[in-house]
Amino acid sequence: MLLIEAGFMLPAAAIAAAGGDMRSLFAFLVTAGICAALGISGALLRTDHSVFYAKEGYVTVSLAWIILSLAGALPFFIGGSIPDYVDAFFECVSGFTTTGASILSDVEAMPKSMLYWRSFTHWLGGMGVLVLILALMPMMKSGSGGSTLHILRAESPGPNVGKIVPKMRRTAQILYGIYIVLTVLMTVILKITGMDLFTAVCYTFGTAGTGGFGTVASSCADFSAVQQWVITVFMILFGVNFSIYYLLLIKDVRSVVRDEETIVYFVVIILSAAVITINTASLFDSVSEAVRAAFFQVGSIITTTGYATADFNLWPTFSKTVLVLLMFVGACAGSTGGGIKMSRIMILVKSVSREIKKMIHPQAVRPVRVSGKVVPDETVRGVNVYICAYFAIFAVSMLIISLDGFDFTTTFTAVAATINNIGPGLGEVGPYGSFAGMSHISKLILSADMLVGRLEIYPILLLFSPSMWRRSR
Repeated sequence: MLLIEAGFMLPAAAIAAAGGDMRSLFAFLVTAGICAALGISGALLRTDHSVFYAKEGYVTVSLAWIILSLAGALPFFIGGSIPDYVDAFFECVSGFTTTGASILSDVEAMPKSMLYWRSFTHWLGGMGVLVLILALMPMMKSGSGGSTLHILRAESPGPNVGKIVPKMRRTAQILYGIYIVLTVLMTVILKITGMDLFTAVCYTFGTAGTGGFGTVASSCADFSAVQQWVITVFMILFGVNFSIYYLLLIKDVRSVVRDEETIVYFVVIILSAAVITINTASLFDSVSEAVRAAFFQVGSIITTTGYATADFNLWPTFSKTVLVLLMFVGACAGSTGGGIKMSRIMILVKSVSREIKKMIHPQAVRPVRVSGKVVPDETVRGVNVYICAYFAIFAVSMLIISLDGFDFTTTFTAVAATINNIGPGLGEVGPYGSFAGMSHISKLILSADMLVGRLEIYPILLLFSPSMWRRSR
């Protein structure tokens, strides 16, 4: 993994060399050299145990994301773009976890190579670093359940992740194939609309990974109406479960039409944009501008991308409340988006409805169904436990962050924006603010929240389980 990260730093180094930025070039080459040396040393190690069980799969995913973030922060630090390593680590974690929260107040001052690397971490983290490795090479022999499937489950969002096709490696290749095609398509369309290639690539990386890092402080506000609509459409498309695109490729339209999560996802987007348009119409010069801003911001928040075309900090309380609620809902399972996920919200609502009906008719058997299929009780229980763990971590994080003395809105939305991998919140951490004023402890806590949110809690929590580290027979 470190070898692959070293390889991915070379394009950024080439951009630095082309621009005559020797300090950034030195930073990328030194970091790539360190990653390569550690990667080769690790590859030379041998073990008597070649079987990969679920435990090893989850630990690999958790430690991989932490180590890749620690290494990925080095170019910012060595190159002097972010002279504080904690800030550099926060920025890199935000990139890999596709959060988009930033400590930078003057992003235009960064060298082009650093802006490229910053945006590319979104693209790499969007589909998953280890899913890429599964697509490129065969893994070790698997134990119970298959190591590769456990890695996919640990790194991919959703309550019930599985294979698209029988072979795990082929599944990873299909996922990345769809991801690359959509990425190239968006870049080409943005270029056709008049955007320069570098900006188009960086904003495509941020959209594809639903991350939100841009190359200018105004995010997307200065782009043309057409460019804003292109970004809006692709943000929403990257928030759809990627298995839906596979079903379309094999022409299984019936399954797509019957997919309840996708239907609810689009309904929520349309209804949210409609009510925000009505509520904010007086703030814009025309209805079309209000509609564009509403759809852009709803698409940005529900997919946890975090781009902005307006300072929604200044919108009416009703519209801001809708956006905060969408922060928690998130995109579809199996997408590059964050949040709790639409499928979990649906299962939670239906399980509550089932319990109410069982109170009236205790003997009735009422299974929870999604898209006409019965959801196993184990999955329903898993969703309920996930929600409890999520809000427990949320509460503890808020208590620690509150020691910085920010107002409640800033504190609450800072945690919501990081654990849901959104980026901007409200107050001091709004769309045109930053996390620079937070203490080092708060930045580390929020970095942990970003990792917890991206890996969906359990892989990170398992690192603190003593049984995880015991040598088992």
